[in-house]
Amino acid sequence: MIFNVYRRLYKIALEEFDDIVIKGEIIRLPSGAPLKLRLYLLDNTFVDVWISKSKYSYHWQKGSLIFRHDNAPHEKWKFVKTFPKHFHNGSEENVVESYISDNPEEAIREFLSFIRNNLK
Repeated sequence: MIFNVYRRLYKIALEEFDDIVIKGEIIRLPSGAPLKLRLYLLDNTFVDVWISKSKYSYHWQKGSLIFRHDNAPHEKWKFVKTFPKHFHNGSEENVVESYISDNPEEAIREFLSFIRNNLK
């Protein structure tokens, strides 16, 4: 099931964001089970998308800058209005509200749009 989600997200990335996404792959565990989707971008960076039944992470690292939407319920970020959803905006420690969609297909579009705007 999660493999099919990653395949749909990969298709969206290649078809709708071909100006920034060069290629991608579904990275697997030694068992063969899908671990995450990795998308390679034109600026030689990459995006990792990890989704489980109830948790997710959309991660882009550009040099020392980190941008990640995730919903890991870290006690440290309880002050964030959208907890457990939160956004690491430029660093691990700069955490703000996350309004990314809970729908993976919409979320990948929102995150790749954010990246597209930041690559310009």
